[in-house]
Amino acid sequence: MSKGIAEIKKELERAEAEERKLLLEFYASDTRAGVQSLLGKYRRQEEKLAAERQRLEEMQEFERQYVHCTYICGIDEAGRGPLAGPVMAGAVILPKNCEILYLNDSKKLSPKRREALYDEIMEKAAATGIGMAKPERIDEINILQATYEAMRMAVSNLGIVPDVLLNDAVRIPLLDIEQVPIVKGDARSISIAAASILAKVTRDRLMEEYDKMYPLYGFAVHKGYGTAAHIEALKKYGPCPIHRKTFIKTMIES
Repeated sequence: MSKGIAEIKKELERAEAEERKLLLEFYASDTRAGVQSLLGKYRRQEEKLAAERQRLEEMQEFERQYVHCTYICGIDEAGRGPLAGPVMAGAVILPKNCEILYLNDSKKLSPKRREALYDEIMEKAAATGIGMAKPERIDEINILQATYEAMRMAVSNLGIVPDVLLNDAVRIPLLDIEQVPIVKGDARSISIAAASILAKVTRDRLMEEYDKMYPLYGFAVHKGYGTAAHIEALKKYGPCPIHRKTFIKTMIES
């Protein structure tokens, strides 16, 4: 007697990857429309998973170039452009052969996906570090130098000295570690992508806390970026302590 479709579905759901492939082959001869529809669904899932793994393989080009290094560290920042809040840097060292599906430039991910990936990165990473430059520091030394400072802090907070740094486009001054600047690195390196997610999620969470302290500006929504609503609130209420004075000077004057 043939198994029911619901039973086959449960069997496929419980199966590990290799066993599922065998089951898809085994039930391929079952001509029932419901079974074929079910098999089609799982085949499409397998194809998407294979495509995702291929994408991640391509994102390990630079990690493969430095495979001789024990600790390969990705570096990226979040928050260079906003009118308010800190600039945050993330540093991540992933173990060799670490698989984290859907790693990508944090800007290409939904907030929900970023949060899930953040948790997985924190669970699987060999080391992580966060660095931050506050608004007053940005005003004091300018955003570029503040970003470099946050990046150096992130590296120092790893607890491990990396053998090489894979950076998103920049070369960080005052670091005596080999550096590889990679244009659009957060979309081309899994290590930099992980660092971009770490920095972005950490900064977004902080801006949500600032929203509770300064509720007039909508920081939880726009995270300090210069949206129309943010600029309108800024002109109406004036700046708060986390606004970057050098970024908003012309807005306030006008």
